[in-house]
Amino acid sequence: MSIPQISGLSQLADRYDAILCDVWGVLIDGRSHFPAAAAALEKFRARGGRVALVTNASRPSEEVGRQLDGLGLPRVAYDDLVSAGQLTLEQMVVREGEACHHLGPPRDNGLFEAADRLLGGKFRRVPLEDADYVVCTGLIDERRETPDDYLKTLEYMRERGLPMLCANPDIVVGIAGELVYCAGALAERYAALGGEVVMAGKPHPPIYAAALGRIAALAGEAPARVLAIGDGVATDLLGASRAGLDSLFLTEGVHRDELYPPPERRLDVAAMEALLARAGVKPVAFAPFLVW
Repeated sequence: MSIPQISGLSQLADRYDAILCDVWGVLIDGRSHFPAAAAALEKFRARGGRVALVTNASRPSEEVGRQLDGLGLPRVAYDDLVSAGQLTLEQMVVREGEACHHLGPPRDNGLFEAADRLLGGKFRRVPLEDADYVVCTGLIDERRETPDDYLKTLEYMRERGLPMLCANPDIVVGIAGELVYCAGALAERYAALGGEVVMAGKPHPPIYAAALGRIAALAGEAPARVLAIGDGVATDLLGASRAGLDSLFLTEGVHRDELYPPPERRLDVAAMEALLARAGVKPVAFAPFLVW
């Protein structure tokens, strides 16, 4: 497998009409935004390209947008934003009348408040023993807990046959240089136990269909040439491949420790190619970070 390295997005920009760009690890680290990455998207848009941010964040798109505002990411860097949480919200609304249990941290309460608004105050959020289904947004204490701490809960859910709506398919995410577990790690365990898991985020088709639909609505037609940008092989690159899209792999992201082993911290090309081969994906190019 031979994948070219590029110095920046400018080397690919002429080949594409639209970009679907990951957020965490590409544009932000959870505490601040990356100015050079934002500038690259701004320049692509200035040339007439369209940009949709596609994130596995478990909160509604509008709430994620406000978070990005707070981290300094300029709105001129993108046209629209689609979150896995937004698609999960739509699934929750479809389940009107069913009782829901939230498995995740309190900071994700906005997802359930949004469901209650959309259902006219009739959304039912209940303890696990009274639930018809579970919405998992992550570990309650992601800094200290691991999926092992949830085994008994997951086994109980499986015994009751409760479906899990996983609002964030990511297994791990980098926050200020530290990898923490996401909802996808619990969903993975639940599926291994034989539990039913429903996911709309990357690498699954619904989030790509939604993002491409947003771009088509803005442009007046479906984009013919689309590039997906991301740092996660099992989410960003695999999802792009399944959607028939080209991808740009950013190596200094969630796979950094695997691809830049100590003490030299230089890219191990063989390790990168093996990682991509295991996932069955081949990006059109790779770069350490997103820059122009």
